[in-house]
Amino acid sequence: MEGYTSAGMVFAAQEPYPPVQAERPNHRYAEAMLDNVGGSNSEMSAVGLYFYGHLAALEVPEAAEIFHRISLVEMHHLDIFATLARQMGEDPRLWGVQQGRKRWWTPGYLQYQRRLGPMIRIAVREEKASIRKYRAQARWIGDRNIVENLRRIIQDEEQHLVVLGQLYETCVGTEEAAVRSGPRHGGT
Repeated sequence: MEGYTSAGMVFAAQEPYPPVQAERPNHRYAEAMLDNVGGSNSEMSAVGLYFYGHLAALEVPEAAEIFHRISLVEMHHLDIFATLARQMGEDPRLWGVQQGRKRWWTPGYLQYQRRLGPMIRIAVREEKASIRKYRAQARWIGDRNIVENLRRIIQDEEQHLVVLGQLYETCVGTEEAAVRSGPRHGGT
């Protein structure tokens, strides 16, 4: 998709997204999609994380650009999950469902980190949590289209892990290695 590649980096899986069309209204599936929209581990949280990362990393243009590009993909996921929730009869507001109650999404869900290394580690942790969540949903949801969308979105999240790993290696790994080795004491 346009905007999902930049400077030779790929921010989304290459295969097309399946149609976004729930088979029929299902309250339980709709609540799961709402939680993907606005729960603590949600696409809205991912958008917020990468939006902040983009701004906080402006001194490292490569990192700022990567965070921006990933945020675009996450916004597409947000749209998919909100559309599915709406098709199944839910109001696709920025909220999730916890213990049967709707709770508004809040920026308090985010961990704001200004240092690049910890920022990337947080993003990796959140991507892995999303993958686990979507895989679990794909196991119990019986709507073929929703499962296809979950699986396609998982591919994007896995691609984000690749890109974040490369970013860490390029911008943080060598810096941290130098810090760990530190200055040499003693000797000559």
